[in-house]
Amino acid sequence: MIPAPFDYVAPTTLDEALAALTEHGDEAKIIAGGQSLLPVLRMRLNAPEWVIDLGRIDTLKGIGDDGDAIRIGAMTRHADVAADPLVAEHAALLAEATATVADEQVRHRGTFGGALAHADPAGDLGAPALALGAEFLIAGPGGERRVPADDFFTGLFETAIGEDEILTAVRIPKHTGWGAHYEKFVRVAHQWPIVAVGASVAVEDGTVVGAAVGLTNMGSTPLRARGVEQALVGQPATADAVRAAAERASEGTDPPADLNGDADYRAHLATVLTRRALLAAIEG
Repeated sequence: MIPAPFDYVAPTTLDEALAALTEHGDEAKIIAGGQSLLPVLRMRLNAPEWVIDLGRIDTLKGIGDDGDAIRIGAMTRHADVAADPLVAEHAALLAEATATVADEQVRHRGTFGGALAHADPAGDLGAPALALGAEFLIAGPGGERRVPADDFFTGLFETAIGEDEILTAVRIPKHTGWGAHYEKFVRVAHQWPIVAVGASVAVEDGTVVGAAVGLTNMGSTPLRARGVEQALVGQPATADAVRAAAERASEGTDPPADLNGDADYRAHLATVLTRRALLAAIEG
C-alpha cells in the first residue's frame, strides 16, 4: 500500500526539530531510520499530517566515551553500534545483540535510538539496554532530562518520551571485562525473536561477582531477570550454579501467546536460553 499524504520536514538542529514537533503536535510523527515507522505508514495504521526527519541532525549521531559510561547518539546506525570498539570493550552484550537485529540492510539503515523509542517488546535492544542499566537522555521544550532504564519502558510500544520530546542519546554504564552473550530463538532467519535472552557476567577467581540478564518478548516490555541475577551472584561460575539460577528466568514475566507458541512454551524457552546465554557469557 501507499502511505496517506503527509508534509515532510528535515531539520538540521535539535532545536529546529523540537520547534517543529511543538508546532505540529499530535499531527506529527518523528522518523529516525524509518525501519519501524515506514511499514506502519504503508499499511496506513497511522496517518500523520507531518513527518519530522531527524536524519540531518549530526549531533544525534556517534559513540563516545563519557567517563563511567559510553554515550550512543540516538541516530547512530545499528551497524555502527555493532562494529564500534568502545561498545565491544565496555558493553559487549549490546554489541552482540545489535549484530542480530534483522538483516544487514536494516542494520545499515535502522538507528539505535529509533529502535528503543519504538519499544517493541520483541525488539532486540530493549532487554540488553535494561540489563546494563542504561540511562536515556530526552530533550524537550523545558530542556534535557535523564530517565533510567527501569522507568523508560512503560507499556506495549510505550516509553517515557513525551509527545513534545525527542530521545537524543543513551548512556550505557561500562561493563568492562564482563563476558556477554545474546541467545535468540527464531523459526525463520531475521524473524522477530520468539524469546531471546541477553546475559553479561563478571567472574573473579572462579566466582560470579556480577550478573545482568535481560529478557526479550517475555512481557509487554523488555524485562530484567533479577531473580536469576540474585541467584547467581556469589556462586561459583559452574554449569550447576548456572542451571539452578536459570530456573528463575520466568519469574515475574507475562509472556504472550500467539502462533509461535503459548505462554508456557515461552517460559520454558526463557529457562533454556538463559542457561545457554549465561554459560556462553562465562566462557567468554
